[in-house]
Formats: sequence, structure tokens, C-alpha cells
Amino acid sequence: MMMNGMTMKKLILSAAMLLLAAGVAHAEKADANKPTKIDYDDLQIDDVKQIKTLIGNVVLTRGTLLLKSPKAVMTTDPEGYDFVVLTSTPGTPATFRQKRDGAGDQWVEGEAERIEYSNKTDLVKLFSKAKVRRLEGGRLSDEVNGEFISYDSRKEQFAVKNTVTGESKPGAGRGTMVIQPTIRPAAPAAASTPPATEK
Repeated sequence: MMMNGMTMKKLILSAAMLLLAAGVAHAEKADANKPTKIDYDDLQIDDVKQIKTLIGNVVLTRGTLLLKSPKAVMTTDPEGYDFVVLTSTPGTPATFRQKRDGAGDQWVEGEAERIEYSNKTDLVKLFSKAKVRRLEGGRLSDEVNGEFISYDSRKEQFAVKNTVTGESKPGAGRGTMVIQPTIRPAAPAAASTPPATEK
């Protein structure tokens, strides 16, 4: 069966997303009940509009969730949920890191020129030069790169698009995924038996 390049690309990307979702483990559920701590160099607050502008080495921590950037703008909706936009500076990307539920030491981390995070949906959106990595026991498990990556930490689902608008367009660019080989324990060596001797 003949396939054109675009169809093959879609099949490869679909297979890659299935591999990422394999062995589903969700973001640390306890994070939702933890307070949010933010460290910064400078803060401006607009109580009328419910906007906080944080500048200089911004570090937001909520349980195991860790967001870092040179600048962040946080808005609070009428229900009390926060929406944060983190922006980079040349040479310093915005980053996030979060522990995943499940056995072992499992983490997901990423970086981009801009990151948006909502604590209402636990959705992380990475815009421009985006990278997301999964780590298991400190070892890189897999990594995906693209112009836009959406990561739903509740469902452990990724969506990768080739433009920063969050939609894929033909000819706009290509994503890359690297899957590390699975390390399996070595099989025990078979005991060698001396050759039989003739009598």
C-alpha cells in the first residue's frame, strides 16, 4: 500500500503519542490540594483586575509542580482559579516539572519560550521551541519537540502541533520524538558443561 509523506507523518506521530501514553501514570494527584508558593524579585498587583505581574527569577511551586521563568503574569478568575503565563528571555526558557503518580521515580518536564498553566484544568501549554521529556528514575525515557505542545497532566495526554497557534498546517514544520531503548535485566549466563569424553 502506497502512502504519501503527510499520511506517513500522521501515522508516525499517532504511534508516538500512543507510546507516550503507554503505562499511564497521572500527575501527582496530591498537588491539587497543596498551596501555591511563588518566589520572585519584583511584584506588581492589580486587585481590581486580579492580575499579579512577577518579574525576576520567578519560581512557582505547588506540591511537586515546579514552574520557572524570568517573568510571569497570573490572573485569578471569579471562582478563585489561577491562570499563569510564563515568558522566557534570550537564553533562559520558561520551564515546568512535575512528579507523576505511579510506581518508581517518574517525572515529566518541559521548556518553551512561553508556558501557560491553569490550575483549574491542570493543562500546561508550551509555545515556541517547546520540549517535553519523561524521566524514570532520573533516566530520560522519551522526549518530544515541536512548536506547540499541550500536556494534560490529569489524563497524561500530549498533543503536538507544528505552529505556535496550536494547530498543524501543511509545510509549517516537523516535530521530533526520541524514544530511549528499554533497559532490561541481562539474562543469566547458561552454565557451561564440559564436553563429554569418549570411553
